[in-house]
Amino acid sequence: MSRQSIYQHRSRCERRSKELSVIRDWVIEWRRLMPRIGTRKLYVYLKPKLQAQGIKLGRDALFTYLRANRLLVPPIKRYTKTTFSHHRFTKHPNRMSQIKLTRPNQAYVSDITYIESEEGVHYLSLVTDAYSRKIVGHYLSRDMKTENVVKAIKRAKRHRSGNEPLIHHSDRGSQYCSDEYQAELLKQGILPSTTDGYDCYQNALAERVNGILKQEFLLFKCRTFDELKRLIDESVMIYNEWRPHLSLDMKTPNQVHKKTSSETQLVF
Repeated sequence: MSRQSIYQHRSRCERRSKELSVIRDWVIEWRRLMPRIGTRKLYVYLKPKLQAQGIKLGRDALFTYLRANRLLVPPIKRYTKTTFSHHRFTKHPNRMSQIKLTRPNQAYVSDITYIESEEGVHYLSLVTDAYSRKIVGHYLSRDMKTENVVKAIKRAKRHRSGNEPLIHHSDRGSQYCSDEYQAELLKQGILPSTTDGYDCYQNALAERVNGILKQEFLLFKCRTFDELKRLIDESVMIYNEWRPHLSLDMKTPNQVHKKTSSETQLVF
């Protein structure tokens, strides 16, 4: 290899490094909003900027660039059981295994997860639309009393439109099987569904949404319950409005929920 070739190669690498240097600032900017957003989802937002700047960089090359600059997000594995299913309440059949999702407000999935602040352990109840992945109801409480879990499903009412059949799917936790919670489902005309046993994969979507919030947004321990509550409200808004999903063809939950809901209204 000639000396000229070596210098030309070095010059090309320097120009390319300078050209790609703006990407680091773009990534940091998006990670201020979504601290643990993955590379595939980042590429959805960076691609228009790359094209505008005339920078040719594919998704795989973005992985390589982020890895070289130590900007890849390391995985986090955590699991804590919050389900108590040895109770006297009725356990309903798993109706989710019998349906094919075709629209929003067809099935909701619910789960409870724990979150800590410096004041102690708190509990977040989430209700998610299974089709659009949108969090339609959430409530943070200091304990796992049924009355607090009921507040999450009550908040989900504002996202419903029309009178199409709706299934509510959850694990066999005592809060979801309780008379109080089932009475609220009956009042809203929602059909209950629970997992068959202790298989967590039968409520995988709800647990996945829990994990996204905890692993991508709720990264730092808040000082107080009220501070944590504000952080969760903000995180749910960003998740619904800004975070794209691979399963939604890189659209956000709100985009899918609103678009499909309006199409459904036109059909009916």
